[in-house]
Formats: sequence, C-alpha cells, structure tokens
Amino acid sequence: MKNLSFAIKSASAVFVIMAAISCSTEVKRDRDTSYLEEITITQLGEGFRNGTFTIEQVTSDYLYRIEKIDKNGPMLNSVISVNPDALEIAKELDRELAEGKSRGPLHGVPVILKDNIDTKDSMPTTAGATVLKNSFVGRDSKVAERLRAAGAVIIGKSNLSEWANFRANLSSSGWSGVGGQTKNPYVTDRNPCGSSSGSGVAVSANLCAFAIGTETNGSITCPSNNNGIVGIKPTVGLISRSGIIPISFTQDTPGPMTRTVEDAAIVMGALAGADSTDAMTLNKDAKFESNYQQYLQKDGLKGKRIGLLTNVSGFHFKVDSLTATTVAYLKGAGAEVIELTMRVPGEASGASFQVMLYEFKDGLEKYFASLGEGAPVRTLDELIEFNKKDSVELRYFDQQLLEMAAKKGTLEDSEYKKALALMLKKTREEGIDKLMNDNKLDAIIAPTGGPAWKTDMVNGDNFLGSSSSFAAISGYPNITVPMGFIGDLPVGVSFFGRAWSEPVLLNIAYSFEQGTMKRKAPKYLNSLMVKQK
Repeated sequence: MKNLSFAIKSASAVFVIMAAISCSTEVKRDRDTSYLEEITITQLGEGFRNGTFTIEQVTSDYLYRIEKIDKNGPMLNSVISVNPDALEIAKELDRELAEGKSRGPLHGVPVILKDNIDTKDSMPTTAGATVLKNSFVGRDSKVAERLRAAGAVIIGKSNLSEWANFRANLSSSGWSGVGGQTKNPYVTDRNPCGSSSGSGVAVSANLCAFAIGTETNGSITCPSNNNGIVGIKPTVGLISRSGIIPISFTQDTPGPMTRTVEDAAIVMGALAGADSTDAMTLNKDAKFESNYQQYLQKDGLKGKRIGLLTNVSGFHFKVDSLTATTVAYLKGAGAEVIELTMRVPGEASGASFQVMLYEFKDGLEKYFASLGEGAPVRTLDELIEFNKKDSVELRYFDQQLLEMAAKKGTLEDSEYKKALALMLKKTREEGIDKLMNDNKLDAIIAPTGGPAWKTDMVNGDNFLGSSSSFAAISGYPNITVPMGFIGDLPVGVSFFGRAWSEPVLLNIAYSFEQGTMKRKAPKYLNSLMVKQK
C-alpha cells in the first residue's frame, strides 16, 4: 500500500506541474523562449553568473518549450515525464549562486535523462514498459547522482525504444508502451532512431541543454545521426552503469547527447569516474578525466592519421558524396586519410547477439530483484506473461527477443563464455586494435548512418546503413558529429578508435565540427512530399 500511495502522490505531482505549464501557455501564448535555441552550456553558465537570466527562469522556459513543442505544436513526444520538483531545485541552485557557490560548469543547467536511468524523485523509471509505469525506485543511478552533484537540473525523462530496443525483431525505433511513438523534429513523419530516441529529439529541438542516452549498439549514435546532434558512446567503463536498466553488461554505456562537441566534453568530465558498484569502471587501464575541454583545439586534425572505412558505403549515394566532402575537408585541415576496409565478422556479430541474450536475462532479473517488494515482476517469464495480458504491449510488435532471452541459462554456461571470448577477440585484438596498430592510426572514420526513414508501425525500421557495431561490440569509444544534410534530413560522421581514446577522438571531432559547422536546428516539417499545384 505504501508503494501504491507514493505512486498516486507522484503521478498527481506530475499532473500538477503539467497543468501549471498548460495554464502558463494559455495566459501567455507568445512567451519568448528563443534565447534558448542552440544555446550552449558555457553560454548558460555565463548568463547565470552575469544575471542575464536565472536558473529558475531557464528551467521554467525549458518546461514551457516541452509543453508547447513536445506535447502540443508538432507533438514530438520525446519527453515521457517531467520533474515536478524541477523549479524548486532551480531556486535552490539560484540561492547557491547568489551566495557565491558554484558546483562547476553544469551548475543550473537543465538535463533530460533517458527513461531507463534511475532517479530518486517523483518520476518513475519505466524503460518505456507498461509493467514499470509506476516504478518509483527511490534511488539515484550513479549518473543522476553525479549530475546532481555537478549542479545540473534534471527536468524530465525521455521516451525510448522500449527495453532499449531489445524486445522485438520487428519494431519501430522510438516506440514504447508507456510513451508511444517519438517523432523526428526535422520531418515529423520520419523516425528519430533509437533507443535513445527521446534524448536525441529533446536535444535537437532545444527542449533541454543536453541529455543522457545509453547505447548497447547504435542507441546513442543512430539517434544523434537522425536528429542532427553530437553523441558520444564512451569506452565501456568510463561512465558507471549502476542504476540503469540493462541489456548487456559487456556493451552497455551511458553517454552525453548534445548540440556541440564542447558541451559533450563538459558533460563527460562530470560523469567519468570509477564506481565500486560497477566492475567495468574498475579496469586497471581506465583513463578518467575531469576536464575533457583541454583536448579541444581547432587545429586538432593537423598531423592526424585517420583510417576511412571504405566498406561502410554504397547504401546511399548522397551519403557517399557527403563522406567524400568530409574526407576532403580532413585532408585540407592537415590530416592524412588512409582508405581501409574492416568488417565485423559474422561470427562476432552472432556471438554478440548470444552475449546480449544471456546478459539481458541476467541483468534484467537482477534489476527486478533490486526493486524489492515493489517489483511488479521477478523474471523474464513473468514479464512475457504480463505483456500477453496487456492491452498496449503487443498491439504493434511481438516480444521475440524477450522470449529468446528467457530460454537462456546463466553466465556460467559454456555457450556464453565462448561467445564472449570470441566477440571480444574478433573486434578488439583482431579488429580495431590490429587495424589501428598496423596502420599507425589515430582514429577511424565512417558515415554514422543514412537519412531518417519514414516511421512504419507495420513493417518496422528501414535502416540503410550503420557503422556503430565496430565500437559497440568491442566496447570502444565512438563520437558522431553532424556532417551535412540530405534534403532536410541530417547525416553524421563517426570517429572511433582504441579503448580510452576519448581525448584524441574529441580533439579530432572538435576540429572537424568547428571547421564545418553543419548542425542546423530543425524546422518541424510534416513531410518531405512536395505538394503539386
């Protein structure tokens, strides 16, 4: 009864703040929040310090934008819940600043977290799944804890592909049973990609200063590509996963999603660090930094040796054209570009899938157990049965991946251990490490993906191409940056490399970004179709 009472109270609080924002919309329809469009973390900090605006004002205006743009207007549906305590938190941070206390560059900066990241507040952590729609965990993930300590204001949680897209073989990225379908802000009938779909859309549409996504394979880089933003999938272990609903212990990682490389570097500095509750962060080779901004130089491409994966091409001739333009720029900025090929062997991809099935079952059932008496289900089998009885969960898509994972044994099974060893060997020492060592590379580049496809609730996603698997399966870092547009749809380029090489990748990505400046804010078009006269 205690949990039920808390859920009702919290749900009421969410309703109250949304109602308050709605009332504000009615009273002042033309409220000007344009100053927040494309604003950077550094610019916000300067504004707070010199009195141009207060943290409370900025927080209120972002909440207004969520109501106006996300819930009304083009109805992007990227935010799954807002924090009813956000304005009070903002007021307290204003008081601290007035007293001369600053927690650092994120002091007072509004952030949205993907809704598979635990927060100790009046927002549930759902993973987009109906079974967890009233799961108020009463604890902060390490990511939320570090963001609060840095002074960030958690204003909401973003919609996502349900269970971080590990549910059905046929599905639409950005759809969840709790949040419905998220839309692409550039052209709203197009897909935002997932699973960090809401985080990518919220950042692109300027509904927050930055967001946190999570990736197992492409879930930060793909929505960053489709939504025209910067996304960093760090080395697994650079940022703690404690308190994040898991897929894979070996491949999962949270990461920043921002509009600029500098903003991503600032966020990385606040989040990176060891955590005794996440063994991956205790790696003896780990390299943590509190200041990644020191690696941002405009001439960072000069003298760099970069490998271009020529086999990640041919899926769209206009992507190939943008890639050629990007390569020409890299060379003009002083980098040496070497054309190479590298593939993720089919056996490595198959092994990765088996590892994910095993680790998903193990990790998710441990997460359910951590919820204590309030856990709505305890096992994958119970979750599968719950979904069969729910009116929403199986309306569009099946739950084949859940069913496959439920049949797996434990992490002591020989099948799991052999698959894990194989995938790491093929993608690390015989993959990225070998290619980079043999060719003396500083980084590898490839197009992140193709332009966004039309959202299709019948046939599911229509991916044209992707380069995410190289860094994802190996657990190595990957940074995607906008490299141009195909019509009104953005496309990104990925820079990836060895484990713990975030400093050199940031150096390269920042130099490219500053020299090209391809990011453009979305226009919320309804369709790319040209009307006939």
